[in-house]
Amino acid sequence: MILRQLRDTDEDAEAAWEVVAAAFGDSAALRDSAALAGEDGWPPGYVAEVHERHRHLARTDPGGCWLALDEGGMPLGVALSARREGTWGLSMFAVLPRAQRQGVGRELLAAALLYGRGCLRGIICGSEDARAASTYRRAGFALHPAMRLRGTVGPETKERLSPPDGAVHEGVARHRDLLDSVDRRTRGGAHGVDHELLLTQRRLLVVDDLAGSGYCYVGEDGKVEMLAATSRRLAKRLLTAALLCLPEGADARVPGLTAEQQWAVDVGIEAGLELSTSGYVCLRGMPPPMPYIPSGTFL
Repeated sequence: MILRQLRDTDEDAEAAWEVVAAAFGDSAALRDSAALAGEDGWPPGYVAEVHERHRHLARTDPGGCWLALDEGGMPLGVALSARREGTWGLSMFAVLPRAQRQGVGRELLAAALLYGRGCLRGIICGSEDARAASTYRRAGFALHPAMRLRGTVGPETKERLSPPDGAVHEGVARHRDLLDSVDRRTRGGAHGVDHELLLTQRRLLVVDDLAGSGYCYVGEDGKVEMLAATSRRLAKRLLTAALLCLPEGADARVPGLTAEQQWAVDVGIEAGLELSTSGYVCLRGMPPPMPYIPSGTFL
């Protein structure tokens, strides 16, 4: 086996995607990330988005992004991690089924964890896989069982939801300082350059008034990704606005909810979304951020 850093190339981004799709194609976590196009496979737009994220991390954190190859140069596994202001996150960790239980995952994870050495905090959005959960626990992470909300947006969804209790604005690049400030208050470290990419892939909603501030990213496909606010009241306002702005027929998805995010559960139940369990939010050196909904990639 050959272990090398992931490169900022289309070829490496595709190699990483092939591993992820093969390892997690049937998992709830990956289904939460994209609405599958039936028998036609993955939506091309979603695959292109994942490629952009892989290349982004390869540029910003080359020391934290690793690809495992067999002797013929074929990909076996991938581990992508990032450091942001003392917070380390594992963005992706996948091994092909045929290469599991052969030490590939152990070496990949060791390389990614080494990149986070010295960071005060760590966060992983873990899947339902029991072996992965055990691995993260042995690495010193506390496992917080997570929930997800999901459902199709229809006329009745928007009828059920009470209007936001205040103003919610469209976010733009000039809100970057606000986003980083809210990040530091909720998770201890700003996402920084990750916001630059997210602004190209998601709609940004922002609240900023005398009561505090917060933000939320929401995709046209229905996924709510990375919500942070200085109070539960503002977090509820943002999540409500995010669900209300989704087009009819969208597959609304809100994953990564720990028990501390009951405010989000309340909004989802009011909207008629289905609540179920889904993996773990794994934390080291920090309590569960609150109010906060993580991004599976940017944590």
